[in-house]
Amino acid sequence: MKLSKNNAGLEAEKLAATFLAERGLKLVAQNYHCKYGEIDLIMKDAKTLVFVEVRLRTNSKFGSAGASITPQKQQKLILTAQYYLQQHGDSQCRFDAILMNKADAAHIEWLRNAFDA
Repeated sequence: MKLSKNNAGLEAEKLAATFLAERGLKLVAQNYHCKYGEIDLIMKDAKTLVFVEVRLRTNSKFGSAGASITPQKQQKLILTAQYYLQQHGDSQCRFDAILMNKADAAHIEWLRNAFDA
């Protein structure tokens, strides 16, 4: 059965959360929304808060999963993260990306510090 785009995205986020948890990160929030945008996963890596963008691209016709995290998307993530930190307390943080070309744990690429704020 083929997953809808939304279901495939949710499945990719679940896989990413499990993948990161298996590597010692702890889930803080999933699909955090505010007026600036959405962050797929917020994880804790020791004392560092990690804002994670999960990208699934099953077709590279319009570019890779990594290329889809444009400067505009990065800016929205940064504003959303700043808002989260204002609401929940300032913390050391970083931005990671989980990239997949199919919703499968064997096809996960983890980019730590994918971009800077």
